[in-house]
Amino acid sequence: MTIALLSWYNHALQFLETHLLTCPSRKYLHIQCPGCGLQRSFIALLRGDFRTSFILYPATVPILLLMGFLLLHLRYRYAAGPLLLRGIYLFCVAIILIQYIYKIASQQLIVP
Repeated sequence: MTIALLSWYNHALQFLETHLLTCPSRKYLHIQCPGCGLQRSFIALLRGDFRTSFILYPATVPILLLMGFLLLHLRYRYAAGPLLLRGIYLFCVAIILIQYIYKIASQQLIVP
């Protein structure tokens, strides 16, 4: 049973790796958008490779935490939920902007 689940999980990850969505900005303008790397980062996270996931897209884990807390807040209606969600959201936006500005400054945006 365990081997079957691991085999299915491995096949699911291989399917995700071979069927990544193409970024229109990267495809037509040859410039990375602020979200480029999120899919590959998520797959690396599913494989358990946290370091690679962080290198590919540093905001992946905070975004997942934001989504998880949002679902919990929608179910249990925490009193301080909206304030916490706003703070986590702004934290995610800050990480994404800092990463994108770094890519601009280090000239990593242009895709060959």
